[in-house]
Amino acid sequence: MTMKDAMRSRHTVRKYLDDPIPPEIIEKLRARVAENNEKYGLDIKLQINDESVISPAAVRLLFTKNVKNYFLLAGDPAPDLDERLGYCGTDLMLYAQTLGLNTWWVGGTFNKKTTSELAGGKKVVGIIAVGYGATQGVPHRSKKPKKVSSYEGEAPQWFKDGVEAALLAPTAVNRQAFFIKGRGREVSITYNKGSFAGVDLGIVKYHFELGAGKENFEWGD
Repeated sequence: MTMKDAMRSRHTVRKYLDDPIPPEIIEKLRARVAENNEKYGLDIKLQINDESVISPAAVRLLFTKNVKNYFLLAGDPAPDLDERLGYCGTDLMLYAQTLGLNTWWVGGTFNKKTTSELAGGKKVVGIIAVGYGATQGVPHRSKKPKKVSSYEGEAPQWFKDGVEAALLAPTAVNRQAFFIKGRGREVSITYNKGSFAGVDLGIVKYHFELGAGKENFEWGD
């Protein structure tokens, strides 16, 4: 499975089987975490067999099950930290999908005390649950491309593909509160203000790049 295949097949999964992740898969995930941390200056961690991260209230309200493996999304406070974590978290989430795993991006319903201690003083913006899903999840409802994008002139296919990919991104409460503009090879994204705006911006940017192809455009203001 390619990363593009993973982008299309990945859906939110909150219930997991009790099957352990094999050591060789854990090793691959840790290596991917290390690559992202080094390249983007982050402190993401992969935690295995820790069931304390999801609060009892979340288990009852969201009907979760066996959430005990997760990526802890953390780093030193900085203006662009949320965006970098959103971007790298998406890479890890889709990479996990290529390895036959399922994921759930958790922005608020996690144990803040536990994650804060694990992060060692770093800022935590969320976690990504990972494991073998009891189901494969279902697609989320999406807006139409014309509601979230515009291109000056005739939009090239790479731009259309990028927008379609952005609409597959798991944004907070599925708001899809972004707008993508294109002109020639330059693309810009704006996002409505909110608690998860920075994280969502990183998620959407990763998806757009994967769909459009980095070689076809450049990010602008």
